[in-house]
Amino acid sequence: MEQTSEHTSCCIVGGGPAGMVLGLLLARCGVPVTVLEKHGDFLRDFRGDTVHPSTLALLDDLGLGARFAQLPQRHVSSVQLPIGPGGTPLTIGHLEALPVKFNYIAMVPQWDLLDLLADEAGTEPTFTLRMNTEAVSFLDDGRRICGVRYRTADGGTGTLRATLTVACDGRTSLARELPELGLRTFPCPMDAWWFRLPRRPGDPVGLVGNVGDRFLSAMIDRGDYWQCGAMIPKGSDAERRAAGVDRFAQQFLATAPWLGDRVHTLRSWDQVKLLDVRLDRLRRWHRPGLLCIGDAAHAMSPIFGIGINLAVQDAVAAARHLADRLPSDALPEHVLRRIQYRRWPTAAAAQALQRLAQDRVITPALAGAPRTNVSMVARRIVSTRGVRRLPAYFLAYGAVRERPPAAARR
Repeated sequence: MEQTSEHTSCCIVGGGPAGMVLGLLLARCGVPVTVLEKHGDFLRDFRGDTVHPSTLALLDDLGLGARFAQLPQRHVSSVQLPIGPGGTPLTIGHLEALPVKFNYIAMVPQWDLLDLLADEAGTEPTFTLRMNTEAVSFLDDGRRICGVRYRTADGGTGTLRATLTVACDGRTSLARELPELGLRTFPCPMDAWWFRLPRRPGDPVGLVGNVGDRFLSAMIDRGDYWQCGAMIPKGSDAERRAAGVDRFAQQFLATAPWLGDRVHTLRSWDQVKLLDVRLDRLRRWHRPGLLCIGDAAHAMSPIFGIGINLAVQDAVAAARHLADRLPSDALPEHVLRRIQYRRWPTAAAAQALQRLAQDRVITPALAGAPRTNVSMVARRIVSTRGVRRLPAYFLAYGAVRERPPAAARR
């Protein structure tokens, strides 16, 4: 039996980085906000864990910099693309060249970041986080979206009415079922396998990239283990699994012989999770009563690890436009339109860079080409003093740097 309908100013669907940041910022501005998260905790493996300078600066603005610094983490000061077996990786972002306080990427388990945000938001009287609560459909009165219907893990159901509903529920968002938002997809040449390998004292630190037989890999230093991702040709998962996990383990070992004392721990395909990589975005991120941000608006591929930070910056921009409007029951759609206008250029530019990397680097490597056709011009651009700061700045902050509302800062 359905529960009594409830009401809030802002209903946020999805407790990922975008949803939790938006919830915290709005709550600090006095806006009643409820976040619905379908899982019972944040402990899910193989999620985006690269925290870029834009997010580090935001945490500092919010007075959370010291607490974040206490989390287990590794720092990376450059972003590289492997260009072929035996080739020198192309460094496309020298973050250490930026004259800013945070000129590095922090590699932090996403669940630690989300726990930090949830703990801090929980101190605000207008913030509510509901775990084990999944939004299953929108409430639509014919003129606008006015909330959601939800289901809880114990089988309960209910409705939550809201002045604004914000879709932060990723690339499988409920909002993507609305045809008027117009989903545009781009070709993507790869899928990704995620798995773990033990880490030993004396191993490399930070982020390690390798090129193998029709796959590219990235290994993220987690302290006592490596979080490994291997990009394989799209649609080749079943074929490659049929060849056996031992074959893949030996291929992986050939790219990183120093893993020889532990690659045997990869014994079963049950240890390897498949990510169906997508690259797409909505043509329209809003309709009356509804706003989409993060992967719900623009799903990113794993290239450059920028998805989480674009989502967080979407949340910051949204909070700045919404904080003074949401306490009322009237929210003009032009406010939502301005948020898309603000964030669309960065999302489109980031996806254009990912598509370029796919065409020039990923696709040739996955096809088994001995080398990629990365031009000498590109190498000169990214290595030129002064000019080389441009890609680094984009990776750090996007096309524009977002600042939180003044009322949310500490």
